[in-house]
Amino acid sequence: MIQKKVCMIGAFAVGKTSLVSRFVKSIFSEKYLTTVGVKIDKKIITAHGRQVSLMLWDLAGEDEFMQVRMSYVRGSSGYLLVADGTRAATLDTAIELQRRVENEADDLPFVLLINKADIADEWETDERKIESLVRRGWMIFRTSAKTGANVEEAFLALGELIIDQS
Repeated sequence: MIQKKVCMIGAFAVGKTSLVSRFVKSIFSEKYLTTVGVKIDKKIITAHGRQVSLMLWDLAGEDEFMQVRMSYVRGSSGYLLVADGTRAATLDTAIELQRRVENEADDLPFVLLINKADIADEWETDERKIESLVRRGWMIFRTSAKTGANVEEAFLALGELIIDQS
């Protein structure tokens, strides 16, 4: 079985831990838990017919991505960028984080998750900005850790991108 390290990256309180909990354990909690440092979970998926053990590194949220955090990304096979649809600034943070990871770790596959699709009527994200990212080739999923919408699909899509690059 192939083992791959995947990092969850995004601003503070965008739902990274909730997305991992939904994906790994199929649960959601309304209780907010701050991640301190890094929390690691594991889940086995099937990508392109191959079993892959994803080691999910849930990194503490950063609005300023410190160099210390960049060390967590090294050795990763890919990453999930997470933004909160109800806070437009978190998409800008995700775009900046992607640029920094790309500068540090070259061409790692990634997927952008715009979380909180269950309350899309409260979203502040700019649709034109999202469309421009899609035109640049970004794979984007509108997810809900609360309902599970597109969570499994997003993680599996990243798994397939990682296998494609292996």
